[in-house]
Amino acid sequence: MRYPVAISFTVLFAAACADKADSKGRAPAAGVQVPASAPAAASAATAASVAPGGTLTGTLREQIPVGPYVYVRLETANGDEWAAVNEGRLTMGEPVTVYNVMKMEQFNSPTLGRTFARIYFGMLTPPSGNAGAGPAGAPGASPRTPGAGAVTTVGTPDAIDARVGRIARATGTNAHTISELWAQKSALVGKTITVRGVVVKFNGGVMGKNWIHLQDGSGKVADGTIDLTATSQSTVAVGDTVTVTGTVRTNKDFGAGYTYALVVEEAKVVR
Repeated sequence: MRYPVAISFTVLFAAACADKADSKGRAPAAGVQVPASAPAAASAATAASVAPGGTLTGTLREQIPVGPYVYVRLETANGDEWAAVNEGRLTMGEPVTVYNVMKMEQFNSPTLGRTFARIYFGMLTPPSGNAGAGPAGAPGASPRTPGAGAVTTVGTPDAIDARVGRIARATGTNAHTISELWAQKSALVGKTITVRGVVVKFNGGVMGKNWIHLQDGSGKVADGTIDLTATSQSTVAVGDTVTVTGTVRTNKDFGAGYTYALVVEEAKVVR
């Protein structure tokens, strides 16, 4: 019996990994091979689109891994559609379901050197958290139960332990460690803070922002307080130690099911 495989978009939001929506094509990055069957920048899609928050289901015909996520081409009743999801055990010719989709048009992937006329970003499980749509071994079949940390609704990325050693805190009266920001987030809403940490993830050009994930050796993985997300126009690299100054926001809903319990916005970055 075939089972639909539930797959997710996690880092793509928080994650399109330096790919962004525009109409400019670029050459593929070194080492990235685009399958011969991948068409050139497509013309505007004419088939009816899936409404935001809906589901996209089709048969997997092509996948282009660009870790930690993968582009997939699905054969649907309305024709071929592309989606961007996290890496998982996907089998060619098997049904795939992408949940809580967010459509982007004329989405340019510098990594692949192509523009998608239409592409959907999706998530791991249905918004209800019901994992019954796929087999027990399907990637992400068990939804994460939010604690005090970054994930307050299905769709935001889980915090991971990048094993960052304790980083000296920033200086100044508005300086905090990451664990202090989590503990005091309600009192700090709307205030300008400064925090110092190591960049453990960087997603550029998503929704007109760069997304910086910091860790400083404080906080806990179990409740998500080990990681802090900041949005900025600055570009950084994973492994950089930076000082970030920005405005504290809580329960920030960016749409399509992505809500952050704590985020620092409009951040200025100093290396």
